[in-house]
Amino acid sequence: MNIVPHLHRFRPRLIDSLQDYNRTKLVSDIIAGITVGVVALPLAMAFAIASGLTPEAGIFTAIIAGFIIAAFSGSPVQIGGPAGAFIVVVYGIVEKFGVANLLICTMMAGVLLFVMGLFRFGNLVRFIPVTIVIGFTNGIAVLIALSQVKDFMGLSIANVPAEFFAKLYAIGTNLHTINPYALGLATLSLVLIFKWPKSYQGNSKTRQIMARVPGTIIALIIGTLAVSLFHLPVETIGSKFGGIPQSLPHITIPHFDWQTVRQLFAPTITIALLGAIESLLCARVADSMIEDRHDPNQELMGQGIANVVVPLFGGFCATGTIARTVTNIRSGGTTPVSGMVHALTLLLIVLIAAPLAANIPLATLSAILMFVAYNMGEWHEFVRLKNFSNNYRIILLATFLLTVIVDLTVAVEVGVVLACLFFITRMASLTRIEPIEEHEEDLRGLPHDQIEAYRVIGSLFFGAVTKMEGLMDPKRTLPRLTVLDLSGVINLDTTGLEALQDMSTMIKKRGSDLILAGAHGQVLSIIHRSGFAAKLGEANLTPNLTAAAARAREILT
Repeated sequence: MNIVPHLHRFRPRLIDSLQDYNRTKLVSDIIAGITVGVVALPLAMAFAIASGLTPEAGIFTAIIAGFIIAAFSGSPVQIGGPAGAFIVVVYGIVEKFGVANLLICTMMAGVLLFVMGLFRFGNLVRFIPVTIVIGFTNGIAVLIALSQVKDFMGLSIANVPAEFFAKLYAIGTNLHTINPYALGLATLSLVLIFKWPKSYQGNSKTRQIMARVPGTIIALIIGTLAVSLFHLPVETIGSKFGGIPQSLPHITIPHFDWQTVRQLFAPTITIALLGAIESLLCARVADSMIEDRHDPNQELMGQGIANVVVPLFGGFCATGTIARTVTNIRSGGTTPVSGMVHALTLLLIVLIAAPLAANIPLATLSAILMFVAYNMGEWHEFVRLKNFSNNYRIILLATFLLTVIVDLTVAVEVGVVLACLFFITRMASLTRIEPIEEHEEDLRGLPHDQIEAYRVIGSLFFGAVTKMEGLMDPKRTLPRLTVLDLSGVINLDTTGLEALQDMSTMIKKRGSDLILAGAHGQVLSIIHRSGFAAKLGEANLTPNLTAAAARAREILT
């Protein structure tokens, strides 16, 4: 069997974007790319440090993955790089398996992402219920904020544990080590980030230009200047990591140990699914802003290539990022060229200004991540819970709490299982079996003491077959003829089919007959394909209730 026609065609959006490319678009993309590159710098470093890695790992990821994702993406404006959603997952992998195995895990996730896109799984990711996405997104936001308490307060904790309660205990038992300089600097930085755009709102051109400068950049500059000028006793990139190298790393292939790799399958799936969800959600947000439509399968393939290549240069997992993509759109980016310019901008910053990063305080970077966590969480959804059903509340809260307390993978698994169970329960509740009144026109003239007719409405599947137990009660006195109107059945699975077959067998053993009426579409197809139609008798499988009544007269006369 040839499966090639079912594979998705590899065609990056860049190819289509360049067909009508012109100077105006180039200028717009360059401006947008430089803007996003400047915005991405502090985020890339902050995400890497929060993940237990060096700041240059985040920058290298933003440069290489940002360029590759732009070049091979299925969206014209997607900006890729390290994302806040990965912090919790990456930190746990680094603590348990080490950095080398994180790189292998990322490459494996990249292969999985590419395969998902190749086999057209891009649209399937959208089937994950929004309650689960909100639950784990808010949970990750809480964990990001909690992970930054150490640097925000300047606490003296050698190694912050990854587990939630252990982390709370470590923070609580070290509160007496608060560094007031770090706390003050972090607080000032956070206020600046929140207030900066609002402080410069107005009609003057200067105010409009200043308002477009992100608060994160202003906080980073002021925080770095404060440390440089006043020699504040706070931890910096230089004091903790020795600064940032002024070059890209050489290609290094991580050591592959099959015994360890076998343990990486679960985190690999987590990275792949999280990356797929984040990138496709980001692409959908971008679509709504530019009135376009992305290619979800090409998007996954582009993400896959980036995650295979980035670890070779010391980077880690990357995906599409909403904040940087929105900045790109608002800055005038229209094609993937802006994403490629953003990566080149970061590269120039590293090659030219890397030594200046030594005095960047970790307190300021922690404030930036606190801001990211605040914006990442959809906190209003907790207020709106009272407006929704108990099923919605249980799924969202369970996913949220399990993400925070246990693990993201467990949270998503439990959330999906709960969503499926509640869906099955809901579908089963909508399935009804109602007696057809004897005065209905189709049944007039029939001897009602010898016939019973029922109408089945809904989906006759494994979750609803219990609705037929009353008709199959062996103690029930059967009429000479039973008619089931299936015209209202929209779906029939093998369990529902088996229930119909059991009912037919029971009725025949007791000398009665069963007529099925109105089966259509998938229901009629499975009745024929299973051989049930032949066993029932083609004459007893009628197209509608009128034909069933005619068949009943034949049997009863």
